[in-house]
Amino acid sequence: MRLEKCWFCSSTVYPGHGIQFVRNDAKIFRFCRSKCHKNFKMKRNPRKVKWTKAYRRVHGKDMTQDSTFEFERKRNRPERYDRNLADNVLKAIPKIEKIRVTREERHHKNRMKGKKEKLLKEAVKELEQGISLVKAPSVLQQDPSLTLPKIKVKVSQQQSEENRAMEE
Repeated sequence: MRLEKCWFCSSTVYPGHGIQFVRNDAKIFRFCRSKCHKNFKMKRNPRKVKWTKAYRRVHGKDMTQDSTFEFERKRNRPERYDRNLADNVLKAIPKIEKIRVTREERHHKNRMKGKKEKLLKEAVKELEQGISLVKAPSVLQQDPSLTLPKIKVKVSQQQSEENRAMEE
């Protein structure tokens, strides 16, 4: 059973699924779903569409260079079946997967390193700007300097007479 990769988003395409497009020069494009096929027909670049694997790799969100990716690479050369080799490969798959997961976690941790301090600084700044919203009502009653001053507006007699005339 051969698992193909989607040309647009790099997800796996299982047998019997997806769409296959063959260009005039006999180049085969496989797509996992119609969303990828439609984006391909619209001539969109996968490196500029945020949900694709290519975008994530170009913008440093996913790992790009790692020796564990070598095992996922497609090989077109047939190999002679060897029971011992097949047994060793099957035993190695979980170990390789574990190594890949730990490296991805380390990459993610390094990427998010400055995020916590940045969020903390933003929260402190917002708190300083809106401290009046955080003060308790009892504190505002005890210290009237924290409240906004009440403004008295004088209304001239002429203005009120004009309003009465308009009402009638």
